[in-house]
Amino acid sequence: MLLSNTEILPGYVIEKHLGLVQGSTVRAKHIGRDMMAGLKNMVGGELKGYTELLSESREEALERMEEQAKAVGANAVINIRFGTANITAGASEILAYGTAVFIRKD
Repeated sequence: MLLSNTEILPGYVIEKHLGLVQGSTVRAKHIGRDMMAGLKNMVGGELKGYTELLSESREEALERMEEQAKAVGANAVINIRFGTANITAGASEILAYGTAVFIRKD
């Protein structure tokens, strides 16, 4: 499956648009990460625990989007975007969405 954040794919022809596909995950903060983040806020620097959490969340959202694309017969997803939203205190959603297409080499 080809995944791209562009609207066109050089060297490919889009034969069929199959519609919007999406994948999301909601993750809660871990109390240990919260305590370390509080300490880090005092001295500054990257919150590595949160960076890892967000990276894992993006990967899971992308995997779910790809599964949905395969289910509708796509072999590529173009114009991929990410969105985030706070669901409740301490929990956030990561959303990946794009256009499922069927492509062939030009």
